[in-house]
Amino acid sequence: MIGKVVTSGTFSLDGGTWEVDNNVWLVGSDSEVVVIDAAHDADAIVAGIGGREVRAIVCTHGHNDHINAAADLAARVGAPILLHPADQVLWEMVYGDMPYTPLRDGQVISAGGVELTALHTPGHAPGAVCLHAPEIGAVFTGDTLFKGGPGATGRSFSSFETIIDSIRGRLLTLPEGTAVHTGHGDSTAIGAEAPHLEEWLLRGH
Repeated sequence: MIGKVVTSGTFSLDGGTWEVDNNVWLVGSDSEVVVIDAAHDADAIVAGIGGREVRAIVCTHGHNDHINAAADLAARVGAPILLHPADQVLWEMVYGDMPYTPLRDGQVISAGGVELTALHTPGHAPGAVCLHAPEIGAVFTGDTLFKGGPGATGRSFSSFETIIDSIRGRLLTLPEGTAVHTGHGDSTAIGAEAPHLEEWLLRGH
């Protein structure tokens, strides 16, 4: 049901550039998948897809390291790119006026019997979304929640207070056993992160 391809490249914003490894998630079945965050390397992602039909390429947010292989991948597999329109300004930094399909809060994307519900979780970016798949007990959090705490909020278009509100209201309300599959690094679980909310609040101020 869940596959992962790790790709490497750079993240650039506010005049800085950093080397990063990204998790690209493939969710679905033996015949069709949703790609979450087409990062850096369309060839590696196509290899991971392995001939399956791609129902959609979903961007958890518009930072370049999460979308920079999306257009190439979309052209090769014939799938739409979905992004929350609040990240338009970030999208334009990479793709200018190239169109994408707007993703809305509560929208359901299905592949191979798995339903992913988009949860708008702004903070790391204005249009950040997480994708909740209750049938398989998982949530794909992009850069909103990691093992060890919230995503970074020290750069343009981000807000610590907003990301904490998103995590508290949209993620920590999910069942404790829900696996948290992140945009970078190791997976975790809601129950492992929820007890540390007060620590994050102290750390962030």
